Amino acid sequence: MVNECFSATYAQARERFAAAARAAGVAVTSHLIPGIAGREGEALATDVVRLGAARTRRLLILTSGTHGVEGFCGSAAQVALLGDAGLQARLAAADVAILVVHAINPYGFSWLSRTNEDNVDLNRNSIDFTQPLPANDAYADLHALLVPPMWPPSDDNVAAITHYIAAHGEPAYQRALTLGQYRFADGLFYGGRAPVASTRLMGALILEHAHACDAVGWIDFHTGLGPPGHGEKISVGRVDAAELRRARAWWGADLASPVDGTTVASNVGGPLLDTLRFARPDAQVTAMAIEYGTVPLIDMLHMLRADAWLRQHPDAPAVQAAAIRAAVRAAFCFEDPIWQGQILGQARVAILQAVTGLGRGAVD
Repeated sequence: MVNECFSATYAQARERFAAAARAAGVAVTSHLIPGIAGREGEALATDVVRLGAARTRRLLILTSGTHGVEGFCGSAAQVALLGDAGLQARLAAADVAILVVHAINPYGFSWLSRTNEDNVDLNRNSIDFTQPLPANDAYADLHALLVPPMWPPSDDNVAAITHYIAAHGEPAYQRALTLGQYRFADGLFYGGRAPVASTRLMGALILEHAHACDAVGWIDFHTGLGPPGHGEKISVGRVDAAELRRARAWWGADLASPVDGTTVASNVGGPLLDTLRFARPDAQVTAMAIEYGTVPLIDMLHMLRADAWLRQHPDAPAVQAAAIRAAVRAAFCFEDPIWQGQILGQARVAILQAVTGLGRGAVD
């Protein structure tokens, strides 16, 4: 089962998703990125499937690939769902539908990069761009070090990064990078200057499928933070106290949130989950990201620095570029079948909990 769900490439993941949808007897709607090819020359698209009743007022959204290269795990969970007749049978009983959004950032998924075709981090792009852009002075101080002129970084660069962490602490280093920044278009965690195509597509999908819904849940699948194989459940973005209580009622008391300091993750501005909160402010929203742990934090951030360097150096030797992309992929998806089984098991539980929570109705 695990081998049939986890893919080696975006192209294979897309094929497996389509095959699983055909086997389940459901239609796939594809949203292509025009004029841009994937790493294997393939077309790039976000593929969407809807399960359950068409007129239900309760909808669960499942997204994969928000951060491109992290899409392998979310894709596997979505493929497994399409083959899970038992879980799907729960939908009719609960009067819940599921919107499965495969590879919302297909460019990053294919090219083994965190960001999209514009180097924009989709989890920093759902903000009100009519207002002044947020400032991140700590990132500005680090930018020249984070994306050095050569890769691997020089000894001087390594020493400078090590000194910064020693002087300010690892949490401050993490926050400086991950909070998001809107000044350096070639840098890390760049939020863009306007909503990008994938963010706009997500908003359109919400309006199409959730416009008549009273209650909407959302699980956004991620990898990279935390102990290997553990899925940390995180409530981020424009979360109020009622939503946080509801999320913990669905997914357990261990659901964490930067709002109350129960997770090491930064309370980033503009996560993709906020597209729902903006689009349906009148609906009861219950959303979380589930973050499956892989490598230590510093190693993960180092790989994102390599990703950013490669974006700045598209003429890098093919052997070096391939090695960097392989290392980035390995930092966000393990080939270990035990680790992969942990991901699928926790994903199924989280989906079932959300369906059950939506079926019960409000807890406030």
